[in-house]
Amino acid sequence: MDRGLRFGWAAVIGVAATSGGAFAEFWPFILAGVVALAVLGLGYEYAYYQRFAYELTGDTLDIDSGVLSRREREIPLRRVQNVDVTRNVLQRALGIATVSVETAGGGSTEAKLECVSAEEAERLQTEIRRLKAGETADAESETAGDVLYELDDRSLLAYSFLSFDPRVASGIAVLFPLLGPVVATLGFGDAVNGFGAALLVVLVGVAVLLLVSALWAASAAVRFVRFYGFRLRREGDDLRYERGLLKRYTGTIPLDKLQSVSLTENVLMRRVGYATLAVETAGYAPGDTPSGGSEAAVPFAPREDAVALARMLEPFEDIAVERPPTRARRRYVGRYSILAGIVAASAFAANAFWSLPYWWLSLLLFPLAVAGGHYRWLHLGHAEGDEYAVTRSGFWSRSTTVVPYYRLQTVIESQSVFQRRWGLASVVYDTAGSRRLAGGDATAHDLSEDTASSLVERAIDRLRATLGRQ
Repeated sequence: MDRGLRFGWAAVIGVAATSGGAFAEFWPFILAGVVALAVLGLGYEYAYYQRFAYELTGDTLDIDSGVLSRREREIPLRRVQNVDVTRNVLQRALGIATVSVETAGGGSTEAKLECVSAEEAERLQTEIRRLKAGETADAESETAGDVLYELDDRSLLAYSFLSFDPRVASGIAVLFPLLGPVVATLGFGDAVNGFGAALLVVLVGVAVLLLVSALWAASAAVRFVRFYGFRLRREGDDLRYERGLLKRYTGTIPLDKLQSVSLTENVLMRRVGYATLAVETAGYAPGDTPSGGSEAAVPFAPREDAVALARMLEPFEDIAVERPPTRARRRYVGRYSILAGIVAASAFAANAFWSLPYWWLSLLLFPLAVAGGHYRWLHLGHAEGDEYAVTRSGFWSRSTTVVPYYRLQTVIESQSVFQRRWGLASVVYDTAGSRRLAGGDATAHDLSEDTASSLVERAIDRLRATLGRQ
């Protein structure tokens, strides 16, 4: 019914958009065609349901599917990374759920079982975890239920307003085409001519403030709905989490596939001493389909508690982080000053041709460039221990990542044209986590060339040493 209604509605919109004036004249025939297509879609989905079967064996999940062309899959349980269960509002009312199975190295969900009962979804998730670990049913009951972290309502509200979801900002692209014609009819031109350019500056400032406030409130609502009722517990060698208000997620994070742990603190969270703990696993991590590889194991907690939980997952020692050399700071200040100069020159040229009011305000970008270069340098760092490498970067959202040497795939020393001019280089610690596909590996930025080369050599030696002890 869900797919049939979706297909029928899309057909109605498509016909209405392309038929023009003919829709009013031939609407009975068009409606009959849409109904026929919807019925055909329903028939195909029913046939797909009849031809779909799955079986959980001792070491594989077998799935047979397909109407016109048959597909038989055997998914080895040892390759399963995560088994996620999602239930939206309608699914919870009907007592059903969707089960998504993700494997290591997959670019998408390997298998999806839709509309299974909630009890069956829970059974599949539990049984796959138990069979992977080689446990008996009695051992499963003994290891379940150790709650590690629970997000209460007060902390959830604080987290919602102290963090910002950048995906909400995409709504601006939708609002501008709608609000543009409305703003054009408000007659701001006459008001500006009557009261001067100062009124325009005030109006623009108020509009920007209202827009930012609306986006922040929308982001807080998204965060609240997404992480409502968050609970994390340990079951054997896995972490299991639950979250979500409108759409309930239940997923697992396999600790044996863990690649790195990251402590993330934005500017506001640093002021109140809170942080987010994220973990990276091989392939994809739970939460989305695919999730993108990094999952908030603890979305919001006091920094000390987040560090303690990170050390429970990976028992790393307390390592002092070293900053890059001071010439890296001069490089950042110079880079930002060049950008400020381009903006100021453009504003000066605009003033010469179009009498741009208050163009000289662009000169304030130069002290901001100095401050920006300093704070970028201040929040960079790296460290190395006997078992782990640590990198730190970011000012608005500072991330400290701990990478075990035995999880390394490659260690890369990179150097851009501009870095060579300053005698600097970066070291990338590449693991099997999926963030590497988007260039999100743990990176020690702008080290001196000698330091970068020695870091690479010592990381390879420590990788060999840790592998030799296993």
